[in-house]
Amino acid sequence: MWLAVHLHHGLKQLMGQWQPLTAPKFPPFVRALGQPSPSRRSRVAVSVTPMASTATTRRRPRRGSKGPNADLCRTLTDCTRRGDAAAAMAAFDAAVSDADADADAPLRLAAHQYNQLLHLLAAADRSSFPGPAAAADARRVFDHMLQAGAPPSEATITSLARVTAAADDPGSSAADEAFELVATMKDKYGLSPRLRSYGPVLAAFRRAGEAAKAYAVEAHMTASGVSPEEPELAALLDVSSRAGDADKVYEYMHKLRQIVDCVSEETVGVVEAWFRSDKAAMAGKSEWNAAQVKDAIVANGGGCHRLGWLGIGPWTVQRVRVGADDQCGGCRYRLACIDIDMEETQRFADSVAGLALERETKTNFSRFQEWLEANKEYQAIVDGANIALYQQNFAEGGFSLTQLDAVITEVRDRYHGKWPLIILHNKRISKLMENASNRHLIETWRTNGALYTSPSGSNDDWYWLYAAIKLNCLLVTNDEMRDHIFELLGSSFFPKWKQRHRVKYTFNKGKAVLVMPPPYSLEIQESEVGSWHIPMEEKSGDERGRIWLCIGRGGSCKEHGEVPTTNGFVHEIPPTEASNLVQQRLAENKDESITGKRKDRD
Repeated sequence: MWLAVHLHHGLKQLMGQWQPLTAPKFPPFVRALGQPSPSRRSRVAVSVTPMASTATTRRRPRRGSKGPNADLCRTLTDCTRRGDAAAAMAAFDAAVSDADADADAPLRLAAHQYNQLLHLLAAADRSSFPGPAAAADARRVFDHMLQAGAPPSEATITSLARVTAAADDPGSSAADEAFELVATMKDKYGLSPRLRSYGPVLAAFRRAGEAAKAYAVEAHMTASGVSPEEPELAALLDVSSRAGDADKVYEYMHKLRQIVDCVSEETVGVVEAWFRSDKAAMAGKSEWNAAQVKDAIVANGGGCHRLGWLGIGPWTVQRVRVGADDQCGGCRYRLACIDIDMEETQRFADSVAGLALERETKTNFSRFQEWLEANKEYQAIVDGANIALYQQNFAEGGFSLTQLDAVITEVRDRYHGKWPLIILHNKRISKLMENASNRHLIETWRTNGALYTSPSGSNDDWYWLYAAIKLNCLLVTNDEMRDHIFELLGSSFFPKWKQRHRVKYTFNKGKAVLVMPPPYSLEIQESEVGSWHIPMEEKSGDERGRIWLCIGRGGSCKEHGEVPTTNGFVHEIPPTEASNLVQQRLAENKDESITGKRKDRD
């Protein structure tokens, strides 16, 4: 104990921080060893003061705990938790009044505290805090923020625009003022507006029924690189519908089709209101070029023609379900399985080729492109390694050519004996050829032009993906295509392409079972006779319970019963033969990426 005391005493002397006292104070580590007896304590001549309590060490005060505005900061935080805008503004006004009375104690708040006030005002209950009063308070807060030199953020301007747009004074220019705030935030403050910045402004012009101004908001969104989502498109649909602007309604119907798969109940209400209106009944033409419409549907990937309203007269609007035969329960129209359009397909193929040429040996992939250009007859591409390695991660597992052959046989049965294109890595083929039975099977594939081997040092993913896109055909693989290669594509239409073209597989008692793409697409569809089919959100997850809007003129849908086409060829998709056991296995594995032991690269 004495040794510890003297050591600590010597350290304090060196630091010049010890002071002689009549009663000693022991540091924590000395007290931890046990308090000395009274006789020992009396022999200690100096005090050893713990270092943590010296005058030279200062503890930082807690944020907002001290200072002239500490009470206001605490009040704002408390009001934010409770959502009490009135109390927050009362505290702010009192603090401003006190600061005006005392020049030596100016009110200085951080930017985030001004944002707290503006957010509270924007979210305030209008029944207890009327819009005009909230807007006036928001302007005062914002003016004080600028005078104090606190930098505004996008959230600042968005909250201010939101509370301003909600003022709702008849004949006022509140919505115009809100739009001005959003439209000028880039020039005035160097801030880029976001989607949330535009929503309140669009809603205000929608309430006011000012279609032209709503269109101006959308134009500014486009110029700022901001894409509308369903709520914004529903607002634009509604304001153009109430204005009787049939061309704009048609434009926004197609924008909605591109962005939203299944629409919400609120959007459905807007759509139904339009099609039941007199303006909708008058919009359209009684005659059109049927061949031109069909060609346009093919060019757009199926599902729409974009040539304007077809037909004339009142519309019939029904809420129906799709039957087991994939036909609309209202008009018997067979729903289409929609692909990306031809232009998107070409851009997609060029994108994949460009990335492959950057990462692969250029001559190897260029040679494959030339070969594929001369061999375009394939209707299916087979990811050979993915199939041969499927569920082979056990002790006796390996590269199963038997599994691959079973899948190829099933594909040929579906395409009347036509061979698919099998993509396999050169390294795999070299090893397989050492076995006589394997060698016979591989030679059969080669003889029938069904095999392409990717060269050493290549990644065969680029080869089978490019072939499936370029030839616009099906791709047999369980690869979920989620790894870095597919992230490089960054394509908004990649998920749609994958849903339409990928064929998954499993095995039931050694027989391959192909799980074909969905028989129809869950998205808004426009038929070649002008009818519309719109899927609604189904929160239960049961596809059989999904409601669709069936919209047509005087039974026009019933005239169209042929199989839809996509990019120039007919897709007859037979039902899967999978047994209940197989379906159960697929359900168990639906969230997993079943890729086996792949990635050949050496």
